[in-house]
Amino acid sequence: MKPNRIAIAAALSLGFGTAALAAQEGCMPILDHAVTPMGGKPQRLCDAYPGKALLIVNTASFCGYTPQYKGLETLFEKYRERGLVVLGFPSNDFGRQEPGSAKDIKEFCERKYKVQFPLFEKAQVSGPNALPLYSELAKASGEAPKWNFHKYLIDARGQRVESFSSAVAPDDPSLVAAVEKALP
Repeated sequence: MKPNRIAIAAALSLGFGTAALAAQEGCMPILDHAVTPMGGKPQRLCDAYPGKALLIVNTASFCGYTPQYKGLETLFEKYRERGLVVLGFPSNDFGRQEPGSAKDIKEFCERKYKVQFPLFEKAQVSGPNALPLYSELAKASGEAPKWNFHKYLIDARGQRVESFSSAVAPDDPSLVAAVEKALP
């Protein structure tokens, strides 16, 4: 149930910030971000993926780690019925390894790796102009992406964020164990 305008005004007048209001609405602050799916309209993570564990990955089409798309799709297929959603955020931040348009990226991912998990508009994931979601993930986990295919796992309650470096493959036992713990 969402608070009404009077409740929001009262909460703000008492000094409660937007994070408290988001939590009051059932949306944890880490999930209270609007992101834009490729070819879609902005959507708030809370609204699009309620009660789901999220594996958020910054991707690139021309990277040594690009074959991880296959493992990410396998992980998504294996755990999607149990509540995991993999979210791919193409980024050209590291080594300029994602120069293409949204259409090019989507076609590449679908053709070469049969990707079915959601892909989002290309975005900056590091530095002062990083997508707010990524700034929040770095803050929550204590680790910002250092390269393509950095992974963040948010548990189904939106309360716990784990960070996995690019070198951790999607089938790595430590990542798979963390995914299983994060599921609803």
